[in-house]
Amino acid sequence: MWKRGTTYGFWTRGLRVGLALALSCAFLPNHALSASKRPYLQLVKDVSAPDGFSGVCGRYSWACARSGTASPKGQELLALADRVNLAINRRVREVSDQAQYNRKEYWALPTARGGDCEDFALAKKQALIAQGVAPEQLLIATVLDRKKNPHAVLVLRTDAGDVILDNLTNRIVGWNQTGYTFLRMQNPAAPNRWSALLTGGILGG
Repeated sequence: MWKRGTTYGFWTRGLRVGLALALSCAFLPNHALSASKRPYLQLVKDVSAPDGFSGVCGRYSWACARSGTASPKGQELLALADRVNLAINRRVREVSDQAQYNRKEYWALPTARGGDCEDFALAKKQALIAQGVAPEQLLIATVLDRKKNPHAVLVLRTDAGDVILDNLTNRIVGWNQTGYTFLRMQNPAAPNRWSALLTGGILGG
């Protein structure tokens, strides 16, 4: 049974990787400061990409690009992100990959039928890049939501810290205000690669 914002393909391998690394990473320097006090998500180590991400960089070069160009900043950037987040949340209908593609996981831009949480994140990333935001500031992350369901969100790296664009809410908040357990994220230095995060939620700081 599919639930709102729930995807299962990337979760099968992601949770095993996350939990296996959790204890070994518990005493690394980036865990010394509690999650609530860290404005930016800290990368732990390289891990495999989620199931379903395969082929994304080929289909959408912008999804894995680095531009190095200047982006909007401060309130201008947050206002732009708020408009994009709200517009896509209102426009796109939620539909599972199983219903749409007859497969558990397939990351793609939303179709006329809609999309699941990764598709929302891709659509927001594309829209913000089109508005001048550097692609390396827009990173898809896999998480457990407050109900411990697997989920994906878009991380926006601002001057003040990482904030989250989410199809489960129209509010944009800091990553450490979501209550989510962050498992892994695109690496900002090379967005075609993924890194473990292992912080927040059930993993604490």
